Amino acid sequence: QVQLVESGGGLVQAGASLKLSCAASGRTFSSNAMAWFRQAPGKEREFVATISWNGGNTLYADSVKGRFTISRDNAKNTVSLQMNSLKPEDTAVYYCAASTAVGSLTASFMYQYTYNYWGQGTQVTVSS
Repeated sequence: QVQLVESGGGLVQAGASLKLSCAASGRTFSSNAMAWFRQAPGKEREFVATISWNGGNTLYADSVKGRFTISRDNAKNTVSLQMNSLKPEDTAVYYCAASTAVGSLTASFMYQYTYNYWGQGTQVTVSS
């Protein structure tokens, strides 16, 4: 059974940093893209960042570009999201996702339908 388990969420003040981690089990995703999405209260789930199978390519939402960094460790089957300069509008439940698609990282990897496995989410709250 494939599982993605997120950790690292919490309550922080604006301007602070947090690092989210996602551990995959049940299969390896070393050949596949992985991503982070988020869902704020009352809003639809939105794309945050994605990373190619070898970490060589990344895509970010404009709202987090320059503040967030996605990375992965294929030996540990994990993906992380370093979040700096957090803003109240970053408050959301953050979800880890993994795709079974192979190939180059394209714009399609910014969409939920590309991802086959999802974690349960971790809450990030940024106070002003």
